[in-house]
Amino acid sequence: MWTDIIFILGSYILGSIPHLTLLAKLRHVELEGDFHQNLWYRAGKITGVLGVLGEFIKGALPVLAGKVLGFSPAIIGIAGLAAVCGQMWPVFSKFDGEKGNSIALAMVIALVPKSGLVAIIPVIIAVLIRTAQRLLTNAKTTGDKSVIGGPYSVSLPLGMAICFLITPVIAWYFGEPMEIIWCLVALFILLMIRRLTAGLSRDLKGNGDIKKVLVRRLLFDRATSDWRR
Repeated sequence: MWTDIIFILGSYILGSIPHLTLLAKLRHVELEGDFHQNLWYRAGKITGVLGVLGEFIKGALPVLAGKVLGFSPAIIGIAGLAAVCGQMWPVFSKFDGEKGNSIALAMVIALVPKSGLVAIIPVIIAVLIRTAQRLLTNAKTTGDKSVIGGPYSVSLPLGMAICFLITPVIAWYFGEPMEIIWCLVALFILLMIRRLTAGLSRDLKGNGDIKKVLVRRLLFDRATSDWRR
C-alpha cells in the first residue's frame, strides 16, 4: 500500500516540475499567459518543441515505469492521472499550471496504446485543418508561415476534447480493464474542469455572458471571440 502511495505521489511531483519555466529561465525570457505560445515566440522554436517533449515524457514515464515495476492497472492509471494533475495544478507553481492536453495525450498512448492511436485521429484531423488554414490564409494576412506551434487554434482544442471523450469508449471496445476505463473517464472530466476554471474569474470580468464564456472554454479552450485559427 505504501509503495502504491509513494508511486502515485512521485508521479504527481514529476508532473508538477515546472520545466517550461526552467526552459524560459535558461533562455532568459519571461513567461505569461499561455506558456507554450510564449516559449515558442520568445525563446525560439527549438525551445518550444523541447517544452512539448517534456510534457510527453512526464505523461508517459509514470505509466511505463508502473508497467515495468509490476504495479496493478488501477495504480498505473491513477499514477498517470496524478502526473496530469501535477501539470494542471502543480505544487511548485501555487497549483496553477497548464491545460494538460499534451501530457494527457502521452499518458493515454502509454496506458492504452491501441486505443490511444485510434482516439488520436480527431487530433490528427484538427492538426491538418489548422495547417491547411495557416498555409492558405495566415501567410497572406499576417505573414506568419508557422504550421507547427504558432497562434491559437479553434480546431485543435476541439479535436483534443473529442479525443479524450471517445478514449474510454474505444478502450472499452478493445476490452481494457474497467479500472483503466474509469481512469480514462476521470481524465476527461479533469481536463474539462481545468478548461472551465483556468483564469475563469478574469474572463468573467471582461464578459458578462457567463454561458457563452463557459461554452467557449469547454469546446475551444478559450473564452474570447477573436481566436486565430
